[in-house]
Amino acid sequence: MSPGGLRDRYGRLRLGTRLALGLGVLSLLVFAVVGATLTMYMRDYLERQQADQLGLVQVVQSKDAASHGTVQRQPYYGWYTAVYDVSSGTPLLRRPAEVPSDTREMTALARTMADSDRELLRTVTIAGQGTYRLRACRVGPGVVLVSAAPMASIDATMRRLITVQVVAFALALLALVVIGRALLRRGLKPLSDMAHTAHGIASHDLTDSAARLPLRAVGPGGGPEVEELRTAFNTMLEHIDDSLAVRAEAEQRLRRFVADASHELRTPLMSVRGYADLFQYAAADEPGERERHLARLRAEAARMGILLDDLLLLARLDAAEATTPLRPERTDLGELVRQAGDAFRAGHPDHPLAVDPGPSHVFVRVDPVRVRQVLDNLLTNAAMHTPAGTEVSVALSASAGQARVRVADTGPGIPAADRARVFDRFYRVDKARTRDRGGSGLGLPVARSLVRAHGGSLNLDAATDGTTFTVTLPADG
Repeated sequence: MSPGGLRDRYGRLRLGTRLALGLGVLSLLVFAVVGATLTMYMRDYLERQQADQLGLVQVVQSKDAASHGTVQRQPYYGWYTAVYDVSSGTPLLRRPAEVPSDTREMTALARTMADSDRELLRTVTIAGQGTYRLRACRVGPGVVLVSAAPMASIDATMRRLITVQVVAFALALLALVVIGRALLRRGLKPLSDMAHTAHGIASHDLTDSAARLPLRAVGPGGGPEVEELRTAFNTMLEHIDDSLAVRAEAEQRLRRFVADASHELRTPLMSVRGYADLFQYAAADEPGERERHLARLRAEAARMGILLDDLLLLARLDAAEATTPLRPERTDLGELVRQAGDAFRAGHPDHPLAVDPGPSHVFVRVDPVRVRQVLDNLLTNAAMHTPAGTEVSVALSASAGQARVRVADTGPGIPAADRARVFDRFYRVDKARTRDRGGSGLGLPVARSLVRAHGGSLNLDAATDGTTFTVTLPADG
């Protein structure tokens, strides 16, 4: 059913309709209490007014009864007056008198008055006449005056009052329910928008503008509470959108990581299988060939071992395990830079290296083995991706509680399109480079993860010539 209908798509009454009906029921109870109270008050007022009027009439009639012994002329149409002689104990009606055909109630009141000196009031029904208000008083020794005033006018007035109240309250109740439902529907419109948007989230398309609620003014939007709810709802959608985007990106990275890891492991596995076949069928008669194939098998196994060690290290660093593979201690970072430089010169004599150890002592609290691994990775990366003869430099500096190591080369540099992904796992800038020379693409990711595990950062500087990586670590005083 449409949003303005009485029921939702499940056949239940809509919230606005339920609130309007509840308001109507509450208003009906209030109207009933107010109407009943007003009716009782008005009837009591009219009866007291009639009793006062009856008392004033009896004052005049008492004088007439004392002078003439009876009362014949009635002040109002439909009123009756009777004078009783109760000196003998039995009420005797004095004649002439204007009384109804049924005088039993009047006579009974006069009999009661024979034993009382107080004025008596009583409401009775006279046969053939209707309901009357009787008032009895003593006007002389053994003489009782009983007057009767009809209640028909009061009853008619009360019926008209009740009729007016029922019609007025019914119209007011109808207007309250209709107008109240319209106002509630307008005020609850943002909630309907939220429900519609929530149903639309099932399509997982949170980037559409329809998946947001417009921030309207406080008045038409249902008040500050609904505005706050709308803002919270939009904030929740933005968080869900961001979470889904992060999740999708993580899933994409995971799929790419699994594919790259499978690709990297498949090559040495194929090599191991191939050399094993050659060893089985051809190398048994050639000791030289056998040793060569065994050497290749050991090399491929070592390559797979290094690759798996790097993957395990990355997994443990990502999971931030309590048994993280770090053993921090107070270390002179300048000494690590000099050791890494000496190892680089020995392993890559075709790349001249300039080392600037910086201050005499720069102490940091790190795992020296892992930081040395970071420096070796950066220097090896510079040698592998630059031609022979390319100058490489490593410089140490310290300032503002931080220690920085800059590893730079004067090679061709990294293309702008690849700079954003150099720290992605298994990513290689030179796609045509062989794995024997180009590595697996885990050196820089491992280096960045290790630096971050020490509370530092590893960044690729925006250099115009060559490539420069900067390692930043917190100094230890």
